Amino acid sequence: MNDPWLGLQHAADHDISLLSAALLVAKDEYPALDCVDYERRIDDYAQRLDQQLPFHADEASRLSRLNSFLFEELGFKGDEHNYFDPRNSYLNEVLDRRLGNPISLAIVQITLAQRLDLPLEGVSFPGHFLVRMPLADGIVVLDPFHRGRTLDLPELRRRARSELSARDIDDQRLANLLEPATHRAIVTRMLRNLRVGYLEHEAWDKALRCTARIITLDPFSVAEFRERGNLYLKLGHHTAARDDFKRYLALAPQAEDRDAVLALMIASAAKAERLH
Repeated sequence: MNDPWLGLQHAADHDISLLSAALLVAKDEYPALDCVDYERRIDDYAQRLDQQLPFHADEASRLSRLNSFLFEELGFKGDEHNYFDPRNSYLNEVLDRRLGNPISLAIVQITLAQRLDLPLEGVSFPGHFLVRMPLADGIVVLDPFHRGRTLDLPELRRRARSELSARDIDDQRLANLLEPATHRAIVTRMLRNLRVGYLEHEAWDKALRCTARIITLDPFSVAEFRERGNLYLKLGHHTAARDDFKRYLALAPQAEDRDAVLALMIASAAKAERLH
């Protein structure tokens, strides 16, 4: 049986469907999840929205209507009270509750936009995930967590300064921060958000699962081997922890935390040996 996660690992980025990948993340938590049912729901939303659009509507008008449909008519919004609730990262829950975090809401928004031939893209901005779309006179940047609100340059600069603790953000640095994220990077950020919620609740096994998925998506994400090693330690899997720490040190021999990780690797190896 083919592993769809390995399929994502080897896929070209443009072949990764954000909707399918996000539902795959949800299927880890909900094994009986009918992904097709949720894909049909998005298709239904897109069909309803398309019927409301004037035939000759330009891209800016279609984007505005998409936002009104998604955030006003359907009532999708950001969960400001329980931001790291894992349900905010599982797309089935987001579609059922119409409540999510910036990245899950962005995936819904981007997927609907694709159905309308709108080139909406994700942006891994510091702090909250954003979306952007090129227009004839530049790009428009939107905040899906706050009902698709348009963000101007002063607001973007203020957010970047705050998140990066920088005194100023020049035009080039801001432009770099607003570069579109790859689909692989978007799914990875979704998994990292999910992991934060599990770490807060000390759900080490589920945090481990998220980390393993990140490594599958990006086997060269060096720091993730250290993270997974630490989670293996918390779960008492000393041999697996030793192997991940060893892998981390092999990939990052000059890491600043080399001595600390080496000590963890030696301790893990000793515990694994005693258990055998």
